[in-house]
Formats: sequence, C-alpha cells, structure tokens
Amino acid sequence: MKLAIRAPNWVGDLVMATPVCENALKDRRFESVTIIVRKHLASILNDGPCAASVRPIGSDAEEIDAYRALSPDAVLLLTNSFGAAWRARRAGVKIRAGAALSGRRFLLTHCVVPPTIGGRRAPIPTAHLLRDVAGLLGVLVPDLHPRLAVREEIVARESERLANLGIAPDAGYVVCCPGAAFGAAKLWRPARFAEALDELHREFGWRGVVTGGPGEEALMDAVADAATSDVVSLAREARDLEGLKALVRGARLLLVGDSGPRWFAAAFDIPCVSIMGPNFPELTASSLEHAEIVRVEDLDCSPCLERVCPLGHHRCMEDIPVERVTTAARRVLARSVSRA
Repeated sequence: MKLAIRAPNWVGDLVMATPVCENALKDRRFESVTIIVRKHLASILNDGPCAASVRPIGSDAEEIDAYRALSPDAVLLLTNSFGAAWRARRAGVKIRAGAALSGRRFLLTHCVVPPTIGGRRAPIPTAHLLRDVAGLLGVLVPDLHPRLAVREEIVARESERLANLGIAPDAGYVVCCPGAAFGAAKLWRPARFAEALDELHREFGWRGVVTGGPGEEALMDAVADAATSDVVSLAREARDLEGLKALVRGARLLLVGDSGPRWFAAAFDIPCVSIMGPNFPELTASSLEHAEIVRVEDLDCSPCLERVCPLGHHRCMEDIPVERVTTAARRVLARSVSRA
C-alpha cells in the first residue's frame, strides 16, 4: 500500500502527530508514506526522520493535486476538519481513516468515534486520538512522546543572534511566547508575563527572550516594555519556526500560553509553564513530564472553547496571578533537575 498522512493544521497538533508519522514511516507494510502538510508548518518537521517524506501544500487545490499525483491507497486524516476529508474523497483516495468529527463521518471509510457525555464530545487527549486514528490502519504507536530535531546551523544562527542582543552562549534564558493564534481568549496580560520574567530573573539570573508569530510584534514589545529586568524582544528580528525550535531547545524554561510552542518544549524535554484559559486541560494532557499547566478551576463558564470571552470578564485568564505561574515554574524546574 501507498499511504498518505494529512497532517494537522495547528502547530501543537502537528508536533503531537510526530509519533504517528514516525511509526508509519517504519511500518514495512507501506511501499511509501507521504506526509501532506501546510507549507507554513512544514519546517517544523525539518531535520527529523519525517523530513524526507513531507509534501508541502499551499492551498486546497494543491492538496487535491497532491493526492492525485501520489495516488495513495489510503490516507490517515490527522486533521479533524470537514474539508480535509472532503478533499481526500474528491481526489479519489479509496481508504479514508480519521476521527468522526466536524460532521464528516459519511466521508470516512474507517473512523474513530470519540466518546460523548450528555451528547457532547468528551475531552480526551489529542495525542491519544491521533494514536487511535493511526490504529485504524494498523499503525501502532507505543510511545506518544513527540520528538523534533533542529540542525546545528540553525542552533548556531540563533546563538549568534542572542549574543548580538547581549545574551552570552553560556548564559541561561527564559523563552516567553505570550501570543495565541487561536484568539484573544487565550491571552494573559503582557504585564503579568513581564512580572513573571522579572521574578525568574531575580531568582535565577536568567533573562527573558520574548518571541511570537507574525502580527504579534506589539504584544511582544508590550511584555518587554513592562519588564523591569533586561528582557529582549525579538519583534524586530527575523523569526521562523526553525529558529523557534532552536531557541526553545536552548532555553532553561519556556513560559507560554495555551499555544503551539508548548509542544516544542515537550519535544525537547524543556521545562515549561503553560497558562490555560478557555480550553479543556484534558485535550493536552500528555507529555507532562516537564510541564506545569496553570488554570482557574471551578469556573461555571470554563472551558468555553471560544476565541473571545463571550461574557466579557475573561476570568479564566484574569484570575491567574503571577505568583501561581512562578511557583509552577519552580516546581517544574525542580522536577527536571531531579530527573537529570
């Protein structure tokens, strides 16, 4: 059989999918395995065992063209969108395996039906769902821990950049990613990120390095401007996902919202504190050996999964004090030291 894997469209989900992709590549039942992934995410898989099998796509039309050119016997749909299943069917892929979500069950030949409670989907870890989808085609995934790779050229480039910004190669630093592509509901106040970085600097001597995706420059600068310690903003620096891999791999700690970079830390076994608001913690309840999740418990309105707070008070993020985040950082750092 020739297998296509339609990779997820979110940074974190793609990293969580790496164990599925790697085990499919090692499966001798497949003549070939091709990983179809959006172009802006393809570099996440660079330098690792999946890199040679990546087929980047820039549009829905390119996705259909890729299927027709590859002529796979089957596709593992690791993205849960309706459109991905529709395009695979439209392109004539005979076996279409995926999760029965987004109203697409009729488009799938093989499906995992996630459990429900009271008519609503029960939150289960995304990594577990990806593993179960892989199992539909007999791909066994014994270890769900994600892994990424980054070549030394990129590591050296980022080290030189930090040195030019005043952070010596042997000096510790904390990477801070305050943004969230999902929407404003996942954002913690920049001033609180800044206060947390200041506290970590006072205690450990590590400087903060604030980075983010396109369009997050103002947010990054807001964190750096609010800090009393010498925090570096990369807002005016060239940034890409390969560089972020290198930055996170070299960090002492990642301080992040509920967003994709958290999974870079998981992949490189870097201590991480993730501040979570409107999301189900169960959805990301894997690879927690070096991570702490900080959230407000027992809010009637949470988790709402909305991009903007529908009630306007944003308590799921506003009620998280800086002290809880820095305390979590101390715990995860101590745990990582004890594991070393």
